[in-house]
Amino acid sequence: MSDKVKGINTVCIHSGELHDLEYGGAVSPLYMATSYDYQVKSGDLYPRYFNTPNQQALCQKISDLEHCEASLIFGSGMAAITNALMAFLHSGDHIVVQTSIYGGTYHFLTELCAHYGISHDFVDGSDQKAFSDKIKSNTKVIYIESPSNPLLEVIDLNMISALAKSRDLVSIIDNTMASPVNQNPALFGVDVVVHSATKYMGGHSDILAGTISCSKAHRDRIFSSAKMFGANLSDYTIWLLERSIKTMGLRVACHNANAQFIAEWLEAHPNIAKVHYPGLKSHASHEIAKRQMKGFSGVISFELAAGLNAEQFLEALRVIKRSLSFAGVESTALLPAATSHSIVGEQARKTMGISDHLIRLSVGIEDVEDLIRDITQAINVIK
Repeated sequence: MSDKVKGINTVCIHSGELHDLEYGGAVSPLYMATSYDYQVKSGDLYPRYFNTPNQQALCQKISDLEHCEASLIFGSGMAAITNALMAFLHSGDHIVVQTSIYGGTYHFLTELCAHYGISHDFVDGSDQKAFSDKIKSNTKVIYIESPSNPLLEVIDLNMISALAKSRDLVSIIDNTMASPVNQNPALFGVDVVVHSATKYMGGHSDILAGTISCSKAHRDRIFSSAKMFGANLSDYTIWLLERSIKTMGLRVACHNANAQFIAEWLEAHPNIAKVHYPGLKSHASHEIAKRQMKGFSGVISFELAAGLNAEQFLEALRVIKRSLSFAGVESTALLPAATSHSIVGEQARKTMGISDHLIRLSVGIEDVEDLIRDITQAINVIK
């Protein structure tokens, strides 16, 4: 695809596509083989080496979406996160991490990394001095998540990348909540960008995948260990993911618009105590979000007014599904304390600011009036 083509929807559809040279089909052909001729010009093609035709094509699309030189595709978001971290961390190393992060990442850092002799410090993501003060002689990585799951905290990417470069550290961001449509951390100097492609890239709650985007040099370093960990994605799922990404720009635009409308409506509702959404002027990092995001995502977190039961509210919903994960075309809601962050423990949740009553709403692409109507009737049921 020509470098002059910049439109997000055009990139989603055409970047990295494979051409059907035999029949002229309109979509990329699927190469399911796990065994290839090792003497052909393309070299040793093997799924675990991340270099089969469909793998290479989708890596190009994701690299273009994230404005990076190279990408790798994994079997899950956690596979992408752990492979990125383990490529730059070894026994005796240290990592600085923002406090408010995905529960799975928190558990990996606090439990599994300890077995490998890797230490960590959690810091307030909005405080540059907090990051700087925790950097030690053995620190190798600064890891952030912006917007964060589930509180939608937004971190100043310019600040993080500048700090990391000044101390010769690798900066890594989980960009899942934003999607490449809304935010491109590499443009702000962040070194490594990871995604749970299960979310906005897949977008239909039926694909499990993860991605890493970075420079070619960082890609080579990550690949050297990733090829042995064996967390590559199957070519059939890669083909499905490419198909899903073709509509990502359109879907995310609708997610953004619906979430902004509902967040503003919730904030004005007398039975809602607090709303977390970076698109709101009341959000602590709204100005930072405006500088580095094109849209504010489709996820909102909120708390009901005192006396209203959050679990009963979820049970009363009829259109919005009580379900794990987020970023599908259908709206879903859950209690992070009982799901994504149950694994971190009560004290850690309090430190993060996640109450037992916090509701995370993933706003889908349904008609927004129907979603408002569903929330309204659920509140009325439990009042």
